[in-house]
Amino acid sequence: MAFLKVLPSRNNFPPPRGNGPNRIATCEFAAIFSPVNQLSHWRDRIEMLTPPLPWDCPQWHPGEGPPVVLLHGLWRGWRAMSPLARALEREGFSTLSIPYCSGSRTVDELAEQVRPQIEKIAGDHPVHFITHSLGGILARKLLTDGASWLPGRIVMLAPPNSGSEIVDWSKNHPLLNRVLGPSGRALGSGGIPCKLPPLPPQIEAAVIMGDRCTIPVFRKLLESDNDGIVSAAKGRIEGLKGFSVIHADHTFIQMHPEAIRLSVNFLKTGEWPG
Repeated sequence: MAFLKVLPSRNNFPPPRGNGPNRIATCEFAAIFSPVNQLSHWRDRIEMLTPPLPWDCPQWHPGEGPPVVLLHGLWRGWRAMSPLARALEREGFSTLSIPYCSGSRTVDELAEQVRPQIEKIAGDHPVHFITHSLGGILARKLLTDGASWLPGRIVMLAPPNSGSEIVDWSKNHPLLNRVLGPSGRALGSGGIPCKLPPLPPQIEAAVIMGDRCTIPVFRKLLESDNDGIVSAAKGRIEGLKGFSVIHADHTFIQMHPEAIRLSVNFLKTGEWPG
């Protein structure tokens, strides 16, 4: 990425009243289910499905709070994290959504692509992460290799931390295996997710998995609790401070109200329910 796009704050409306953990859930519930906001809900879903574009660049929204780096999943673009980014900005966080060439580079190469963008915005605040799918493996790679910035907390959404059954199955299906690209092919049960060391002990990490399967074609490959792409049990990793399974699918877990509520509360407090 040749440059960083700095965008104005999107906090141009008053936040919802109250300071409790239900604040985000209430706001997002209203945004999804109020008839007035149905159009906005579907607009968000369409935005999230926008493929990566050649002219995409990192999206930096400076705020008063610490930065949160948002890393999308395989074959997605920075817009896949936009609803989550907006929720974070309403809570005062700064956000950096980084597009990266997930379909054409190895995880090692992706880490080298992403690292300088984080270093550009890292200041005295701890740098938090929220990731989706492959983005969680990329963040683990960045953090276990050592960070020049002050590491904060990390929330991984639907990460294949113990490898992917679908990637294992694709080895016998050359077309799908080719489409996955080098980073996707590395996500098998014997691949990079299982070879990475545990996160440094000072980093507080949590994982949110989904159990709503909307892609039945892979159902027989996965365990009973799955999001259509990753089995819920595959998200576990040593040293987690929090682990939850919510009723969300793989594609849109980033905009699920409970995922947003849990993520924001964890970044603010380091606490996880239950």
